[in-house]
Amino acid sequence: MDKKELGYFGEKVVAYFLEKKGYRILRRNFTVKGGEIDIIAEKDGIIAFVEVKTRTPDPLVNGFEAVTKSKKKLIIRASEEYSYRFPHDFQPRFDVVWVTVSERKVVNFQYIENAFDASR
Repeated sequence: MDKKELGYFGEKVVAYFLEKKGYRILRRNFTVKGGEIDIIAEKDGIIAFVEVKTRTPDPLVNGFEAVTKSKKKLIIRASEEYSYRFPHDFQPRFDVVWVTVSERKVVNFQYIENAFDASR
């Protein structure tokens, strides 16, 4: 599995997980100049902007460390643009998921709700 396939696989797993938890997937791979959000989902008045990091076992940088300060700013910028284009009354939340995949199987799955906030 190449890097792009690996990322898509992880996003698919997370979208399935969220749907099973009762979330409605609003968008996947929402992209604006300078930023992207892997999954945007809604449940109970919350809109979750979800960053998915998919890795193979024993990466040099784990999925959570890969969400740097600059990456967070890009996600926040994209969430602001999404909210401008698609007005809503939901409370925003920024989640990060680290999915570890080996031989097309999920071997580790860590989901952090409210991993960071929009304060700069």
